[in-house]
Amino acid sequence: MAASQWSADQVVGPALCGLLARALDNEHATDGFVPVRLTVDLFKPARMHELSVSTTRVRNGKRIRLADAVVIQDGEPAARASVVFLQPSEQPPGEIWTREQQPVPPSLEVAPPSDLPNAPLWHSDDSAHWSRVPSEHENGSRKRSWQHPVNVVDGERPSPFVVAAMAAEQTSMVTNWSSAGVGFINTDLTLALVRMPEGADIGLEADNHLSRNGIAAGTATLFDRHGTFGSAMITAVSNAARQITASHLDGVIAAAGGARR
Repeated sequence: MAASQWSADQVVGPALCGLLARALDNEHATDGFVPVRLTVDLFKPARMHELSVSTTRVRNGKRIRLADAVVIQDGEPAARASVVFLQPSEQPPGEIWTREQQPVPPSLEVAPPSDLPNAPLWHSDDSAHWSRVPSEHENGSRKRSWQHPVNVVDGERPSPFVVAAMAAEQTSMVTNWSSAGVGFINTDLTLALVRMPEGADIGLEADNHLSRNGIAAGTATLFDRHGTFGSAMITAVSNAARQITASHLDGVIAAAGGARR
């Protein structure tokens, strides 16, 4: 489940994001501080063997705390992350603009609550329904996902922050998925949260995709059954020589019996 579709020997992005978020959450989310911004740089493929994570506290103030983390493999860094923690306080007065049309989760009949991870559900503007069959959504329209991420550590239920970090890495999928598949691979993730998700089922709705000269930027909104709670952004580089098609993903999901990639 931790293997990437780009290479069977490469750790998938959500697993690395979850691992970094877990270390930062466990070691620095204390004294009432909550994580509000996570930035992950995915600059070197992590392989499917032993690795470690170390963290450093950069700043410890009354209202703000900063910490860094790095994934080390074979003595070299493979990914890094920084996180901002804040102390919650009262909401200031006044009305503020926000987007009018909020993302809508799949119905409970289509996506009943479960304690077990599963393959993501997908939705696109050109398709009238949610489904676990990627080829039904390989079109040029706006994409959405609904997912229950796997445990980043076997046998350990992930914290809400870790769940959000793993789900948000799919921003690359929902923003870079074209009518011909996914031809960009993301090099980072930035996640901003105003609250923690409630439950392990998380949705992503693409907000925008920009690309030129083989470089892309994508943004998405995170939501659960209680509303929106965060935003995510990725940058990506062309990987057209190894473009991933929806038919390939169909086969992977079928072979795994519906298990997550």
